[in-house]
Amino acid sequence: MPLTILVADDEPGIRLSVSDYLQLAGYSVLTAETGKAALEIINAYQPHLLVTDITMPEMDGYDLVRQVRRQPAFRLLPVVFLTARTQTQERIRGYQAGCDVYLPKPFELDELVAVIRNLLDRVQILQTEQFRNHLQPDEQRGQRAAIVSQQLGLTAREQSVLALLLDGLSNAQIGDRLHLSARTIEKYVSSLLQKTAVHNRAELVRFAIEHHLLT
Repeated sequence: MPLTILVADDEPGIRLSVSDYLQLAGYSVLTAETGKAALEIINAYQPHLLVTDITMPEMDGYDLVRQVRRQPAFRLLPVVFLTARTQTQERIRGYQAGCDVYLPKPFELDELVAVIRNLLDRVQILQTEQFRNHLQPDEQRGQRAAIVSQQLGLTAREQSVLALLLDGLSNAQIGDRLHLSARTIEKYVSSLLQKTAVHNRAELVRFAIEHHLLT
């Protein structure tokens, strides 16, 4: 399943252009035109990232992010402010409210996607580290991982590649570790994506965490 992004903005043109571009980039997108509606969507659908304007009716972006950050389940939710407010004090206020990135309008869609990918990758790494800190005893963990790997039909080499992926290594770095070319590693990653029925590396990491494939 693709990662879900919520775009909150009271300007229809911004909502449409951003949501269309993010969908082309492989994400599932929800939209809201008010802060209040955005908060309701977050509670109902638990998106993986929030892109929000500041100036919106009913509840502005500052209040929206503060409300989100008060909930333990969303304390790590990546937040991007996309706003025409560019003064330094506004940016400071945004970071104090809890945003991760502050992008001024006008903006480049390519840059927005790059920011989103970076934030989501960082969250995946953090979740992996947290998961490692709460793993079961080695023997139980190994047995569980072996069962799931067998069900998926993962080869020993694919398991080795997956383990290094979970450590955040690139294809070239994995190839160096395993004495294989980056192109060969790319084929193994493609096979892992196919066997786990996910679309990208971030989803593969999430799948491995949720299905206890860390050994």
